[in-house]
Amino acid sequence: MSVEFKNVSFHYPDASAGVESISLTIGEGELIAVIGPSGSGKSTLLMLLAGFLVPDSGQILINDEDASGKPPEKRDLGLVFQSYALFAHMRVWENVAYPLKVRGVPSMQRRKRAEEMLLRVGLSGMAERRPASLSGGQRQRVALARALIHAPRALLLDEPLSALDAGLRVEMRDEIRHVQRDAGIATLHVTHDQEEALSIADRVAVLRDGRLEQVGAPADIYDQPATRFVAGFLGHANLWDGTARDGGVETAIGFLRCDTNGVAPGTGVTALVRPERVLTHDSLDTNRPNRFPGEITEDRFLGAQRRLDFAVHGGVVSVEVAHRDKVAAVSIPPEWIRLL
Repeated sequence: MSVEFKNVSFHYPDASAGVESISLTIGEGELIAVIGPSGSGKSTLLMLLAGFLVPDSGQILINDEDASGKPPEKRDLGLVFQSYALFAHMRVWENVAYPLKVRGVPSMQRRKRAEEMLLRVGLSGMAERRPASLSGGQRQRVALARALIHAPRALLLDEPLSALDAGLRVEMRDEIRHVQRDAGIATLHVTHDQEEALSIADRVAVLRDGRLEQVGAPADIYDQPATRFVAGFLGHANLWDGTARDGGVETAIGFLRCDTNGVAPGTGVTALVRPERVLTHDSLDTNRPNRFPGEITEDRFLGAQRRLDFAVHGGVVSVEVAHRDKVAAVSIPPEWIRLL
């Protein structure tokens, strides 16, 4: 099963928010994570696919069938919400089996299939418990099992991990990916957590002001952002405005030697360097290209990493390193400079 948005636009009454001319395909078994600032259209896109909103124009195809005008209950989709929306008065197996109940499946079959799904998400033996007795991660798994029990044509995840603590989020995003791959189902995952999006998705879609800014594999989006907005929004970045010259770019921190990829000399550009690509040196005696002496003005200890602001003549270089050594100079490998 696949999902496709074809030039889909939607605008809320008396508001500029919404989405504009969205074209995006989610292939069978593919998970696409949608990220963007607040108000960029992430939740609107999910609500349009779910059927809670109707497009002003364009089509939404589910398995090549136009579902644009179908109500939610006719789209046969699985949904997992941020709140999980479990029924407190029902036992776990009854929550999981609820989509089968509304479809008229007999009780014995519902129970059997619910227990199969609970085994699949690692909750066997908990069928008789109530949601209140479960941990946040367990409730999340119940919601995922409920969304998948009726073999939906696509899966929609609306910030399903945001209510969990940091450690459990990492565990559960791996679990979601495992279950989703096992089911082989097209999945749209809306999240504000960039690390989550990069770690879980086959492709990432970046939205800005209701428009798709870039769609691509996580590594491509991170290493080769198409615009300054994507570069600055996704992860940490050094972004220096400058002017292309022969053999490099002139910036506020100095001349950076790099491949200009045919950009004409004199053209205004932005140089992008990810902080983890910057090299550090404990002395000024280094022959590395793009070397800058300076001093640390901010030193943030993050456990496994150390994030530095390194002041050089004319500006600041953001650096991420794993060591705790003295830093007297930094250098920027030319191959890791990207001009936008």
